[in-house]
Amino acid sequence: MSYYLLTDTVQPCTEEELFAQTGNQYVAVLTTSEWAQDQDKYDMGIELDLDAGDIHNTKAEVNYDSLTGTFRIPDRENIESKDYRFAFALDEKGIVFIDDSGKAESMINAIRRTKRWRKPSLERFLYDFLEQIVEDDLRVLERYEAELNRIEDTILNTMEPENLGRVNEIHSDIRKLLIHYEQIIDMTQELEENENGFFSEENLRYIHLFMNLLARRHDSAASLRDYTMQVRDLYHAQLEVRQNRIMTLLTVVTTIFMPLTLIVGWYGMNFRYMPELEWRFGYPVVIAVSIAVAAGCLLFFKKKKWL
Repeated sequence: MSYYLLTDTVQPCTEEELFAQTGNQYVAVLTTSEWAQDQDKYDMGIELDLDAGDIHNTKAEVNYDSLTGTFRIPDRENIESKDYRFAFALDEKGIVFIDDSGKAESMINAIRRTKRWRKPSLERFLYDFLEQIVEDDLRVLERYEAELNRIEDTILNTMEPENLGRVNEIHSDIRKLLIHYEQIIDMTQELEENENGFFSEENLRYIHLFMNLLARRHDSAASLRDYTMQVRDLYHAQLEVRQNRIMTLLTVVTTIFMPLTLIVGWYGMNFRYMPELEWRFGYPVVIAVSIAVAAGCLLFFKKKKWL
């Protein structure tokens, strides 16, 4: 378990200092077993029975004397397969994270290293904590965009079919990010409602700031999702163009050989009184006619720009 007081930064403290009524709001990080044992100490009037494996989304719920919720945060390095899950409970005195993954602790430590506040408050801490969730998302989205650009160039130039599988993976990752953003937006709206009056009206501006930030991230991810669909459509369009070219070539070849097939069929009938059969120039003339027919067809197709 870890304890912190919100002074000009997130200041580590002991359990005794946490409950010493110093006037500072607090942050505590407990494991599931520690919360089950000590939750009465925080006097939040709730019985929060938590199973970290049973957390399915990010949400917040208003209770009589507290506000509780859960986080499910996708790992930005492995969005589709890995995520971090933990819960929280807060009131006007502070916030408690119930976390077995270590993610909440690492986010708090990042705030300790990078943030100092003139006016410390729970609302400002929540803003910085939530910002930690989406801090690297611009880098992730830019990386996906650059990869999609490379795939688009490859499709246009080489038509490698395996690129489409990677586009589908990126689309799936972005879809999961968008669902995650929408859940955080819903949770932030619960915070903004301030139904229990835990937050001061002045400090609610931090919640507004984060909602604006998250809306921009959501719009960027939505645009990138549309880009993946455009790349997939481009792939299918290029594939159709390639197939049309193949069909055009086959049609041209078939068309050229149709009159030649007629000549073969004509002289393959072997009627007795066909004069060309005994004519000494019959064979070379048929060859010349066949070449002339093929050349004429090619010139015609070239003129019509079918080749």
